[in-house]
Amino acid sequence: MRDAVEKYYGKVLSSSGDLKTSACTTSSAPASNVRTLIDNVHPEVRERYYGCGLVFPTTLSGCRVLDIGCGSGRDCYVLAQLVGPNGSVLGVDMTDEQLAVAEKHRQWHARAFGYNRPNVEFRKGYIEELDRLELELNSFDVIVSNCVINLSTDKPAVLRAAHGLLKDGGELYFSDVYASRRVPASVSSDPELYGECLGGALYWNDFEQLARECGFTDPRLVEDAPIAITSPRIAHKVEGIDFFSATYRLFKLPDLEPGRQDYGQAVSYRGTIEDSAASFLLDKEHNIEKGRVVPVCGNTWRMLQSTRLAPHFEFLGDFSKHFGIFNAAGSNIPFDASTAVVPATATSSCC
Repeated sequence: MRDAVEKYYGKVLSSSGDLKTSACTTSSAPASNVRTLIDNVHPEVRERYYGCGLVFPTTLSGCRVLDIGCGSGRDCYVLAQLVGPNGSVLGVDMTDEQLAVAEKHRQWHARAFGYNRPNVEFRKGYIEELDRLELELNSFDVIVSNCVINLSTDKPAVLRAAHGLLKDGGELYFSDVYASRRVPASVSSDPELYGECLGGALYWNDFEQLARECGFTDPRLVEDAPIAITSPRIAHKVEGIDFFSATYRLFKLPDLEPGRQDYGQAVSYRGTIEDSAASFLLDKEHNIEKGRVVPVCGNTWRMLQSTRLAPHFEFLGDFSKHFGIFNAAGSNIPFDASTAVVPATATSSCC
């Protein structure tokens, strides 16, 4: 299947217009500043874009970023502008034809961005074999990926490698395709459906469990959108399954807890992140307004306090007292209190 994907993106597709579904196309409109950065990318690079999301988290200046499955490099060249001349971007892809386009325009982009030298590098490699590239462990601030992990035949290897390459406090910020249920073999073994980012899509609940097993304890969903299957032929093949494009952020933080716990903590956003002056979107549940004191669980507090986001927030509280499950996460106790009343005549208990 990996050979089939390599052929599909190297030989079959010559531009995004050759796709047969909307799975590998970005559904959400970029903000005006991001649109400008995309427009700064060479047209030939933009033509061979097959992503399903916007993988440009905030506060990247000076960061070292890895793009796994970078294709022709569109996202790399947007990220190159965001990290600035003191940051760097490394793109990894397995497809010679895609990498040739990316490499062809490296110097062009450096001149267009006003940099003395390119801050982007490309390497050929398989995303499930990142260890073969001899990259330094704990060395990347951010890893991104755009509609590629679903194409991998060994997704646990991808997530484990990403976890190892990130610094503590770093994050994997990526968009991909997910299914409303586990896809049957008839779908996962179909080369066309696999190449169209449907056959390799994980059931979303299986993905979140896999992320936790690979060290990303508390996956956070940033945004999602349904995918329209407009081809009747392909719709028939995947009948009964709904597909979604979704963006997740996974932080590498060793102290995150499996559940969201309440320690009486709160944060206040300073409004100092460029293009996010009014509020900061951490994830789908947390759009934090400037100046508002917002109660948060221990995990959210750490995601803000122990990462590159810390200078932009004020932090209240610590971990000295535990108050149970954080209210927004559901009940404080999994048992029904109404059935736990001890009868008045009871004098002792046994087990």
